[in-house]
Amino acid sequence: MSCFKLPKGLIKELDKFWWGYSDDNRKIHWVKWEKLCEAKEVGGLGFKEIEKFNDALLAKQVWHMINNLDSLCHHVFKARFFLDCSILEAKDSIVGSYAWKSILSARDVIRKEMFWRIRNGESVRIKRDKWLPAQSSRSVISLIPQMATDSKVSEFIDHDSAE
Repeated sequence: MSCFKLPKGLIKELDKFWWGYSDDNRKIHWVKWEKLCEAKEVGGLGFKEIEKFNDALLAKQVWHMINNLDSLCHHVFKARFFLDCSILEAKDSIVGSYAWKSILSARDVIRKEMFWRIRNGESVRIKRDKWLPAQSSRSVISLIPQMATDSKVSEFIDHDSAE
């Protein structure tokens, strides 16, 4: 599950197995599925929603490739699929392996909640990256007319006074 996106049909069959029904024969459900999926600490059985768990494990692979640039996995996929950019900017590939397509499917899980930490601002683009602390969009939405699209946040930082 951490390497491949499970097909929807398989997820449905696994849910049927755990939940105990078939198309023509339903069993009695003594407890709601939501209760089964709650953590054991709060009285649930700790079941995982298989599709979300699969997405989380694949997103973990994306996170490792973002943070471990020296890993073999990163080197192999970078050489084949995103040679001149990061995994977050890699284009979808119709000729890619199932493992690569699976990893790309989870990339949006990371993108959705990820935002930049500014530090020196050298790698954060003012207009294109999510870097603002507000929860709504985290990116600049107002017009900045005299600035190039790839201008960096570091252009606004006074490095002498660190402001």
